[in-house]
Amino acid sequence: MYRPLPSNLTIKKSKIDGLGLFSVDIISKDIDLGISHVEYNNEIFDQGYIRTPIGAFINHSDKPNCIIEDNGNMKHLKTIKDIGINEELTTKYTLYKIGT
Repeated sequence: MYRPLPSNLTIKKSKIDGLGLFSVDIISKDIDLGISHVEYNNEIFDQGYIRTPIGAFINHSDKPNCIIEDNGNMKHLKTIKDIGINEELTTKYTLYKIGT
């Protein structure tokens, strides 16, 4: 059966912004949580990617517990720290390129 999120994640209200990704179990460091973005070169999608539920609900932090790794035409969300139960998953990202 298809699940939009891994069984160890849920979406709920975030103190950072709107809704966020939260752990429902302890998640160890260096775990690939799945695909966050799929490349799609079309002007309709921001920055040429379609976001999955994982990519759509991950919030920014200057002290993140995850990174988004580039795996060719897909990006994956990977933990860089151990994550406790009910902890929000975050990554450090920028939405815009500044300059020329």
